[in-house]
Amino acid sequence: MDDTILSIQNLAIEFQTSSGTVKAIRGVDLRLRRGETLAIVGESGSGKSVTVKAVMGILSGNGRVTSGSIEFRAAQGEAVEKLDLLNMPRKARRSAVNGKRIAMVFQDPMTSLNPVLSIGSQLTEGMRLHLKLSKMEARSRAIELLNLVGIPEPEKRIKNYPHQLSGGMRQRVVIAIALACGPDILICDEPTTALDVTIQARILELIQSLQRKMGLSVLYITHDLGVVAKVADTVAVMYAGKIVERGTVNDIFYDARHPYTWGLLSAMPDLETSGDELYTIPGTPPNMLGEIQGDAFAARNRFALNIDNRVEPPMFRVSDTHEAATWLLHENAPRLQMPPALRERIERMRKENNAS
Repeated sequence: MDDTILSIQNLAIEFQTSSGTVKAIRGVDLRLRRGETLAIVGESGSGKSVTVKAVMGILSGNGRVTSGSIEFRAAQGEAVEKLDLLNMPRKARRSAVNGKRIAMVFQDPMTSLNPVLSIGSQLTEGMRLHLKLSKMEARSRAIELLNLVGIPEPEKRIKNYPHQLSGGMRQRVVIAIALACGPDILICDEPTTALDVTIQARILELIQSLQRKMGLSVLYITHDLGVVAKVADTVAVMYAGKIVERGTVNDIFYDARHPYTWGLLSAMPDLETSGDELYTIPGTPPNMLGEIQGDAFAARNRFALNIDNRVEPPMFRVSDTHEAATWLLHENAPRLQMPPALRERIERMRKENNAS
């Protein structure tokens, strides 16, 4: 039986700007399974957040989906109801899907919370709208949720306003709001960016704990591979509006095949790496105005082949769980290995993981 809960196929999105048409998403294919944690990683501007905003139906006014489909497969007992999210009327999507079946946690809790409404008001609004709970029922449920996400004295905190809470507590409130209606999918867009390292770890542990308790499917958007290593089952690496490598977390961290993924892994801070400077991927991402000829990463790729400047690479299968879009995987390509310094780092990571 297919356990897919969210399917994105050949998604393309463009934005009309004063400089011209920006082709931000250029054919994205993704699948999220029930109970799975999928992380989409990549540099800023790669298209991660735009992709999930399309799922939520909250693209900015100058954005337009030009092709593809987004299908949400909602369980109805033993049956499965398939919802075509792109073609659902906005009002129907807001009432039947957003917040109720698919919920989202944004990176900055202060922009997600209304500063003039109490925490209780913001927690109960969705429950009263989607679940038709009475005021007292919604308040009781709100207190349960605050307790669930680890906020002390929830009966007191429910009366507080956002500015009266710390950054970590505000993010816990945002998570509680997202979980209020019992969604099937939780989308986390850089949920720990604005928090210090200690609080980051607690928030990630909280999301994992809630996932196990509630049977959630979780979709992470992040540029932090340290977060990915802690939480993900499956990883999709995104560059210039396309998925360039996809696999299990072990595939990506221990057997990456795309030069861009090698660059991301090399740029991770490492206490054992010698030298005074951190590695950075040379060059800058391509201009997304107009068409991109060949492989979008070619200009920054020191392993690029002549064909990379002319023809975009297809996805090459590495294993049943792993694939990458690079001509280096073609049977006629030279047999290149990842940089030795990165291989040494990966071996250290593997040994540390086996020892823990």
